[in-house]
Amino acid sequence: MTLSPNMLGALLMMASMASFTLNDTLIKLTGGAVPLAQLLFLRGVLSSVLILALARWLGALHFRIGRRDWALIALRSASEVGAAYFFVTALLNLPLANVTAILQVLPLTVAVGAALFFNEPLGWRRMAAILLGFAGMLLIVRPGPDGFSLWSFYALCAVGCVTVRDLATRKLTPGVPSMTVTLVASLTVMVCAGLASTTTEWVALTPREAGLIAGASVMIIGGYFFSVRVMRVGEITFIAPFRYTGLIWALVLGWFVFGDWPEPLTMLGAGVVVATGLFTLYRERKLSAR
Repeated sequence: MTLSPNMLGALLMMASMASFTLNDTLIKLTGGAVPLAQLLFLRGVLSSVLILALARWLGALHFRIGRRDWALIALRSASEVGAAYFFVTALLNLPLANVTAILQVLPLTVAVGAALFFNEPLGWRRMAAILLGFAGMLLIVRPGPDGFSLWSFYALCAVGCVTVRDLATRKLTPGVPSMTVTLVASLTVMVCAGLASTTTEWVALTPREAGLIAGASVMIIGGYFFSVRVMRVGEITFIAPFRYTGLIWALVLGWFVFGDWPEPLTMLGAGVVVATGLFTLYRERKLSAR
């Protein structure tokens, strides 16, 4: 059975979300005992080594890339650094499901970005759904002195960084190896975290913390690789809503591992965001059928 590009992209998106959420769970289990820069650097070292070994084994690594693609890779990698910093900081200070729920607005921001920068069609129905989705996001972060926090703002900054990352990936030439893009992103995060770690005091790792960071390094490889592949297969407006499967993972893991369950308003907001994403998928399929 041969999968269509859209179905392959949907499967890759779900695999990416599973990998990233498992990585998030392992990172959160460290409980902030390891300084952020040290944690990201150590994870980056292990991830980069594993990615390099996998790429060499697959024969899927080369650096004969055009100047335009290198510029896009640089933009993507810089966005990855910002996303790592903002997201992990928010993750260590908010429940897993809450942070993940905020990130569910990503398909909407990516769809808007694709319409603005790539001239992809965006009809009034989908635009209305996107506006409603942003209203749902406001229910999640609840701006105001009682609901909004600095960590929610950090999660929103991570949304902006990942949006830029995904749009930059979309414009890469098809011949650019995904493993090369993945390795450069991992190395960039590692180097930036390493430089930042020189300003803080390192701590000795316990066996538990070392195991959690090692496990997160394996999971982040899947997240990196699938996130690169997914933005280069099929139609972005079809694939993007499958990012919502990450919320299911976050709800289940947040409940079983941390005993957290989102408040009713957070769940309502997440439901609105997911519903608007699914409507976007429905409209895209109707237009494709026509």
